[in-house]
Amino acid sequence: MTELNQQTTYDDNNIFAKMLDGDIPYHKVYEDDKTLAFMDIMPQAEGHVLVIPKQKAVDLADLEPEYAAAVLMTSKKVMQAQRQVFEREGVIQMQLNGSQAGQTVFHYHVHLIPSSIHELGGHAVTQADNNDLADIAQKLAAVIDA
Repeated sequence: MTELNQQTTYDDNNIFAKMLDGDIPYHKVYEDDKTLAFMDIMPQAEGHVLVIPKQKAVDLADLEPEYAAAVLMTSKKVMQAQRQVFEREGVIQMQLNGSQAGQTVFHYHVHLIPSSIHELGGHAVTQADNNDLADIAQKLAAVIDA
């Protein structure tokens, strides 16, 4: 029998918790009272955005329904902005639950990647240029706020 290698309790020191606490800088795309959307620093494609709830939840099973709904609504706004800014229809929405599924940060999050499955780069392989991320975040935020 295989031993489960999954984070089961929420770690207040995970990188997304530190971002929500203001301890780590990030490139914000959108924020409301229940969610935060920001640029992935290890993008699989240009414009890769992460959407997280402002709830301590390891994975989907831990997420309260009102936060799940808020994550979906924020994801919808970000996807619309990605389609406009990058002039493309294809946006990959990906959400991983547990280490066996590839989850590396144990705070619930959704990946929104303007790409096609054939163009998708590897997960957490190459860190993006900080100035490029800031520029893209600003463009996406401007479309959402319009």
